[in-house]
Amino acid sequence: MKFICNKTEISEAIGNVSRAVSQKSTIPALEGIKVRISDGSVELTAYNLEMGIRTSIKANTDGEGEFVVSTRLFNEFTRRMSDDEIAFTIDDNLVISISSSTTECSFPAMSASEYPELPKVDSARSFYVKQSVLKSMINMTSYAASLNESKPVLTGELFDIEDGSFNMVAIDGFRLAIRNEMTDCNEKYHFVVPKKALLEVSTLIKDDDDKFCTVCTNDRHIIFEIGNVFVISRLLEGVFHNYKLSIPSGCKTEVIISKRDFATCLERCSLLIDDKNKSPIRCEVGNGVIKISCKTGIGKINDVISADISGETVTIGFNNKLILEALRAAEGDKIRVRFNGAMKVIEILPLEGESFIFLVMPIQLKN
Repeated sequence: MKFICNKTEISEAIGNVSRAVSQKSTIPALEGIKVRISDGSVELTAYNLEMGIRTSIKANTDGEGEFVVSTRLFNEFTRRMSDDEIAFTIDDNLVISISSSTTECSFPAMSASEYPELPKVDSARSFYVKQSVLKSMINMTSYAASLNESKPVLTGELFDIEDGSFNMVAIDGFRLAIRNEMTDCNEKYHFVVPKKALLEVSTLIKDDDDKFCTVCTNDRHIIFEIGNVFVISRLLEGVFHNYKLSIPSGCKTEVIISKRDFATCLERCSLLIDDKNKSPIRCEVGNGVIKISCKTGIGKINDVISADISGETVTIGFNNKLILEALRAAEGDKIRVRFNGAMKVIEILPLEGESFIFLVMPIQLKN
């Protein structure tokens, strides 16, 4: 077997699929990349039994077949070749040779006979979303997914589509993030995707790409089609929290504030907080200002931020990190922050509408 292809294209393909290579597996083949040569194209696949990535590139080919190759050697030798065009030859003993005009290297490959097939998903049950929108939805919610494996379903994100509305939701017990988009999809979908798979999908999407991503799903797996790259992931089982019951129906106090001013203030407070010196942030809202204070064994800080405030005065405590991460995920120069009293959830929303809703549990302050 032999194929000749562009170095940049093959290097990008290797980089894309290598995200799904198993780091340690009882099946040695899964620690490599499966290469399939067919007429005019070369297909690369990586699979760790939870997530798989497949892509293909055009190439001048001679012969057909498949084999598994070391991810590290395949990647490093390919990208270090001097020419823009590279030739790959695989002999009958499964030794792969990589050559350019002045360089040739070789190393053993493996049989693909033990490499498991990627899960198959019927494309009949599918919907479409702009790649840039999907990237935004993932990036604005993934921070709130749980890291606690004791309830695996919360380590993923809920895709909730109904009546033309698409909500992506993440929750970890202390905070909740919802990102909403209207959609042309008229079907109802309700499933949970692992956060790791979604972060890989986000990485594969270019920031300014307005092309559509095709999403196909069944009861066990999901496929994201991003151009000529396919990301396949298992779905998480279990009952996801009924997030709609957590959203406050109104508020007693609403604040319109500069996101940057609020975040900068909390970043200053972070200088006084570490693993040994923990303290909630004290926040007093009223009379056109927000007073922020914090005191730990390292030191203390008092800060004042001007804001447009309507409703009751309120004093509330919160975890500095949880609010900061929500602010960093929020879009827009200004945001709305809503309160319903000292021990009710803090709600962060855009200046207009509800394209995102971030909730954070408060912390009871000591007198």
